[in-house]
Amino acid sequence: MGEVMGAAKKIIRKFRKVFSPPNANDNKHYVLRSYLKPDGSFDYERYRAIQNAGNNKKIDKNWVLPENIAFLSQFLKSELPIIKFGLCHGTRRGLEQQWFREHLQCEVIGTEIADTALQFPNTIQWDFHEVKPEWIGNVDFIYSNALDHSYNPELCLARWMSCLRPGGICILEHATASEPQYTSDLDPFGASLLIMPYLILKWGKGTFHVQQILDAPALQRKMGYTSFLIIRHHGMAAMKRSPVEHRV
Repeated sequence: MGEVMGAAKKIIRKFRKVFSPPNANDNKHYVLRSYLKPDGSFDYERYRAIQNAGNNKKIDKNWVLPENIAFLSQFLKSELPIIKFGLCHGTRRGLEQQWFREHLQCEVIGTEIADTALQFPNTIQWDFHEVKPEWIGNVDFIYSNALDHSYNPELCLARWMSCLRPGGICILEHATASEPQYTSDLDPFGASLLIMPYLILKWGKGTFHVQQILDAPALQRKMGYTSFLIIRHHGMAAMKRSPVEHRV
């Protein structure tokens, strides 16, 4: 563990030669909007209401492409010898879990904070900042293109990573719309693709990092780029598992 922490610190120092440490006021590389009450405390009800309204307004829109889910499914099959359970966070219409289920032939459920969640198969109404006890250490893969909707991406990602079983994979879809200039009350978090590996390494505090970045084979119309950040726990990338290692 000491060697891993040392390596992580070296990478962080290398990034700091190029970037100042990111903060909420660094609108060039990283933006995180706040939801505050007049007394300065977090206004969770406002956050939830904005997410619910935004979801209802965009319910007929979809950013996920079937070609990309097929591509990611093949990647997961190449990395994980056995796949039994996956989570997709912030899924709106639930297409991503539907396509993952078809390609991987396993249980995949999606979470959606809005009150439309139960209209779609294999979807639960759930705030993705929280985790169910039965998920912890028991998820083969997590996919999301919705981290930009997080009010606290550091906390959010740490909780997602706590759900992965040893060797599991978290996939974050990061696209042009994830950049800082596109933040809003609905999408409070924005960061450049260049700074994301630094942020994730820093948030991981020596426990997880971006292992690689994959280019999406298909792009949405007018989308400048779409990439997939592959995040794993340190030292877990090469781990293989037998069926008995999967808790039920």
